Amino acid sequence: MASRMATVVLAGALPVPPRAPTAAAGGTKFVVWTKRPSFHHGIRCGVARAPRSRPQHASSPSTAEEGVLELLKSAVAAIAIIAQISVALPANAVLYSPDTNVPRTGELALRRAIPANPSMKTIQNSLEDISYLLRIPQRKPYGSMEGDVKKAMQIATENKEAMLASMPAELKEKGSELYITLLEGKGGLQTLLKYIKDKDNDRLSVALASSLDTIAELELLQAPGLSFLLPKQYLEYPRLTGRAVVEFTVEKGDGSTFFPTAGGEPKSAATIQVLDGAYDGATLKSVSQAIIVDSETGKKGYTLPLEVMPAGQFEPLYRSPLSIQDGELPVLPMSVYGSVAMSHSEDSDEYSSPTQFFFYLYDKRNSGLGGISFEEGQFSVFGYATDGRDVLSQIKAGDKIRSAKLIQGRERLVLPAAASAPAPADPTLAPAES
Repeated sequence: MASRMATVVLAGALPVPPRAPTAAAGGTKFVVWTKRPSFHHGIRCGVARAPRSRPQHASSPSTAEEGVLELLKSAVAAIAIIAQISVALPANAVLYSPDTNVPRTGELALRRAIPANPSMKTIQNSLEDISYLLRIPQRKPYGSMEGDVKKAMQIATENKEAMLASMPAELKEKGSELYITLLEGKGGLQTLLKYIKDKDNDRLSVALASSLDTIAELELLQAPGLSFLLPKQYLEYPRLTGRAVVEFTVEKGDGSTFFPTAGGEPKSAATIQVLDGAYDGATLKSVSQAIIVDSETGKKGYTLPLEVMPAGQFEPLYRSPLSIQDGELPVLPMSVYGSVAMSHSEDSDEYSSPTQFFFYLYDKRNSGLGGISFEEGQFSVFGYATDGRDVLSQIKAGDKIRSAKLIQGRERLVLPAAASAPAPADPTLAPAES
């Protein structure tokens, strides 16, 4: 199958006449051989101004009263503007809100995506708060850090049985070992307290990362498999029912090699075909914010429904992109450097290509004030580059994937017999929405 190109379209500020509402800056758009024109609409906002009166040189009482009335009108107009901004569609400001809570690393995004025990999530949040406090320059709030660790220790101690009870029987022994490591092991909570008291920031950062890794392992034991029931119409699709790791060996034009590694989350309708070497030898296409990978040996006409899990929901949406401007955010955000997502199919943005995916090179300069990509919620994100993420920026067009290997999670990859038959290429004949 001929390779499909993808380009980035940059939408700048739109010209506006004087006193007209201004248009917000646009973002990036991945276009994968779409047959329809693609448009970007900026968020427009306008503020009415109170009319200004010319200064009066007469000082009669009637003129003074008129001046007071004009001042009052201006004040009322200002109050009305403030009230309008306060109550009118606050969700429309999501792309521009600096308070938007989106993970900024693949490790953090993967950890937050695990649907684990509430006690574990509370412990995780407490330790992630320390990670934030460590970034404060100069005098760091060690007292707050100590409080976070003691809170985590109390929750872990009081809820041990509940935390282990949520694990399958065959995993409880491993869970018990990880629990002890979290409390007493090297890089555990006791170690965190010691480094906080010593005000040793470097060792504290290393130990904190170790504790968070242990928490992620415990959470994965609590949440094996998919956390939702797969719709019947999608049971014939290949799916990943747990976390997996794929190692890519990238060969540059000069013969040198890179080894970026990507960690993936469970996906019911999207999986990279790496077991049969479909991407070995694939030529990479590099654009300003993406590295695109296309397997020319993939099946023609095979399409997958767009799959996005909204934050706070219990099951994903199919063939329905999220509306970020209405406050919807995905569990696996694309606004992370090194996120991995499926490209859209040729026929419809409601479907993903099973043979083409891309590494997204997130750039805050091309995002809203909240740091959210303007294409957030429009693609099926299924993983993040973890090891070797720093080499992504060095990959150029023409470099090749020497090999793509599934090094962890093979047992979690389900390949139904029906998946060997091509799915309908016509979107009207494809599986219906759940």
